[in-house]
Amino acid sequence: MDFGQVIGFGPDSRPEFWIGPRTTGEGFRECHIAFTAPSRAAVREFFDAATRLDAQVLHEPRLWSEYHPNYYGAFVRDPDGNNVEAVCHLPE
Repeated sequence: MDFGQVIGFGPDSRPEFWIGPRTTGEGFRECHIAFTAPSRAAVREFFDAATRLDAQVLHEPRLWSEYHPNYYGAFVRDPDGNNVEAVCHLPE
């Protein structure tokens, strides 16, 4: 799926791996990498594991209803400065 500068890889109707560029600061090009999680619990597990390893918290796990009613995601910054997300699209 192609959404301009954001591209999703996976089955035609439901990509599981997304890549989207974003420019922040000077001389650094941050990437947004999103992985589909099988459950909201898995999103929380991703977040807990990342924060145990001192990943910078961008957004704690929560519903993002501005994307769609079941969009549950968490975002952290990886050691290279990229925005890494785990997201579940299923209801609880």
